[in-house]
Amino acid sequence: MELRQLRFFLKVSETLNFSEASKQLYITQSTLTQTIKQLETELGVVLFDRNSHEVHLTEAGKELVDYANRTVTAADDCMARMTDLTQMKCGTLRIGVTHSFSLMTAEVVTEFCRLYPNTHIDITYLRMEELIDKLCRHELDVVLSYKPTHISKKVESVELFKDQLGVVVPQDHELASRPSLTLADIANYSFALPAKGLQARNVLERLLVAHNITLNTHVELNIATPLLRLVRKSKMLTVLSCSAVATTPDLCAIPLEGEESSMVGCFHTLKGVYRKHAADEMLRLLKEYIAFYKM
Repeated sequence: MELRQLRFFLKVSETLNFSEASKQLYITQSTLTQTIKQLETELGVVLFDRNSHEVHLTEAGKELVDYANRTVTAADDCMARMTDLTQMKCGTLRIGVTHSFSLMTAEVVTEFCRLYPNTHIDITYLRMEELIDKLCRHELDVVLSYKPTHISKKVESVELFKDQLGVVVPQDHELASRPSLTLADIANYSFALPAKGLQARNVLERLLVAHNITLNTHVELNIATPLLRLVRKSKMLTVLSCSAVATTPDLCAIPLEGEESSMVGCFHTLKGVYRKHAADEMLRLLKEYIAFYKM
């Protein structure tokens, strides 16, 4: 039995589609089919029930999933440890980032690459739930996001900073001098908001429902940078975490009042899995960035 066979098996068990699995593995479907047949022959069991329309795990296949996951994870941990012994002269750090963390990530990754030019950084931008799912499937090493209301017991979260949901306005806006705002204060303004499902929007939606207020929303976007551009170029405002504009001197974020608007920025990794030295260095640089900007 080879690790390659187990990796291929796990990808098919995840997708339940040989065609899709082969695409994600960057191999031909015939190669994948042959590899799975070889594994079945070696184990003396059938792992998948297959017909022209559907693929299902057999009882033996379901039993193998857990063992295969543990074996592949142990092998990856071993490889990560060996890579770290080369003092970060090679290797890859796979980071999942929500769009609210995009500006911070760009700054920190720039410094990381200066210090460790031979370590490759692979960054994925998705919604928090999707990133945590990828982390749990060992497809990411680290996730940077706000702390969700509910999170898998497999995940360990290091709290980086306390944050607050804020109304983002230009520095010369009539609201810019206010120390804080209520939802009633902004009910008559026009907004470009983060898309539904993003953490800032989740927090905002809970506040709006609790106070029975609806905002005048004209635009919804799933990326923070265009939202900030709209605030600069139009009369629309947006609502993001206050830290999202920490490095944009022409904009400011006025905190929304209430404990319900608080947010916690976190560095998520998997429990019980070897954490790469590169991940520890990324965490150190993040803490330095946060201390510099007094977040």
